Amino acid sequence: MLKKDPLQIIPFLSYGTKNKLSLRGRALEDEDIDLSKKKWTSLLVNTWKRFETDEIRNTALKVECSGELIDLKTDAEGYYQYNSETQLKLPSNEQGWLDYNVKYETQLLKRQIQQDNCFSGQMLIPSTTANFGVISDIDDTILHTGVTSRLKWKVIVNTFFKTPLKRKALEGTAKFYELLHNGKNPIFYVSNSPWNLYRYLELFLKTNHFPKGPILLRDLRTPFDKTPKLELAHKYNEVYNILETYPDLNFILIGDCGEKDADIYLDVVEKYPNRILAIYLRSVNHKKRMKRIQNLFKHFTKLPMLIVESSEEAHIHARENDFICQ
Repeated sequence: MLKKDPLQIIPFLSYGTKNKLSLRGRALEDEDIDLSKKKWTSLLVNTWKRFETDEIRNTALKVECSGELIDLKTDAEGYYQYNSETQLKLPSNEQGWLDYNVKYETQLLKRQIQQDNCFSGQMLIPSTTANFGVISDIDDTILHTGVTSRLKWKVIVNTFFKTPLKRKALEGTAKFYELLHNGKNPIFYVSNSPWNLYRYLELFLKTNHFPKGPILLRDLRTPFDKTPKLELAHKYNEVYNILETYPDLNFILIGDCGEKDADIYLDVVEKYPNRILAIYLRSVNHKKRMKRIQNLFKHFTKLPMLIVESSEEAHIHARENDFICQ
C-alpha cells in the first residue's frame, strides 16, 4: 500500500517551425495502465487511474534537442511547456518530425524511473512542400463518442467501458484523412477531451491508421486549480495558435454539428480571411442541433462549407476541389 509507483514522462506530440521550438508533456507516476484489458472491472480501474493522476510537481527536467540541452521545470500539475525562438536543424524524415529526449534530473530524486530515465518526444515541423494543413475535431468527427446524448451517457459508456483498441473510427474517416495528408500536409487533432486521455486517443488514432499529428487536449481543471485560466476557450486558443504559427499555410477545418465547432470555425473565417479553404461538418442525430447549424450557415458563401452524412460525401467534394487526387 505504501509502495510508490515508478516515475514516467509523457511527451505530447507538439508542433513548431525551424525557428520556433515548442515542447509539451507531463511528468506523472506510472500507474501501470494496460490499455488492452477488456474486463469491465479492469476498464473501470484503468479509468480511475487515468483521472486520479499523481503528478510530479515543480520538478527539474532536462531536454536534449537538436544538439542543445534545455533545463525545464514542471508546474503544479506536472506539465512542462517550453517555447523558444531558435534555429533548428530540420528533420531528416519526410513528414517533418523533430526528435528530442527528456529526462528527470536524477540527483533530485530517489525514485525508480521508467525507461532508464530517457523519454522520447517529437515536434512537427511541416514540410515546405505542404499544400495546406488540416485542423480536425476528434469527438463525433472521427470517433463516435455520443456527446449529444442525454446527460452524455454514451460518452461515459464509450470512455469508461471500451478500450481504444475496440473503439472504431467513423466509416471512411481514416482513408479520407490519409488522402488529405498525402504524406506531407500536416494534420492537427484538437479536442475538448482532457490530457488524461492523451495515450488513449493516441492509441486509437494509431490503431485506426490515421495520419500522425499533434493531439491537442485541455487541462482538466478542478475548483482548486491555481494555474492561469486561458482567456479564450481551449479550441479557439489552439486553432488560433496553429494559424499564427503557420501564416503562409491555408487550412481545411473539420468538425461536427454536435457542439461548438461551427461557431468556432465561423469566427476563424472572420479573423483569418482567405486562410480557410473549406469547412466540413459531420451531421449528428439531434434535430435541434442540426437545425441550428443549418440556420447558422444558411447564407454563408465565403468558402466551400459542407454538412456531410458520410466521409464519402467529403471525399467527393475534396476531390472536386483538388484537395485530394483520388
